[in-house]
Amino acid sequence: MNDSNLVIDLMFLHSGSSELDNHSIHPNWHLMLDHVPLTISIPIVEESITSTKHSIIKDSEEELSFIKDVITSIRNLNMSNLLSVSSLDNAVNEFANAVESAWVKNSKVVNITKYSKSW
Repeated sequence: MNDSNLVIDLMFLHSGSSELDNHSIHPNWHLMLDHVPLTISIPIVEESITSTKHSIIKDSEEELSFIKDVITSIRNLNMSNLLSVSSLDNAVNEFANAVESAWVKNSKVVNITKYSKSW
């Protein structure tokens, strides 16, 4: 018998897991194939993963307040002593912190669920 056309059936499973370490060999399913099909049933449990994010509604009072706060923080940045990379880093970090504070202050926490709109 020439073994050059044989197919090796492989299935990599998680040993020690009763859910993922069980498989079935189906010798009667081979039909015209030169190998025997293997199957496994993987249990899929519906899982609710709740996630949140901060959001500001476009054209809302909160959006206007956020923009106002960012503009104010830009005006209040001390740009007079940007003579080194370190002083520039400090100014950029101060601005980033101000924007983050404005975002947290003006945004609302929104729960994202499987029923949330993707758009």
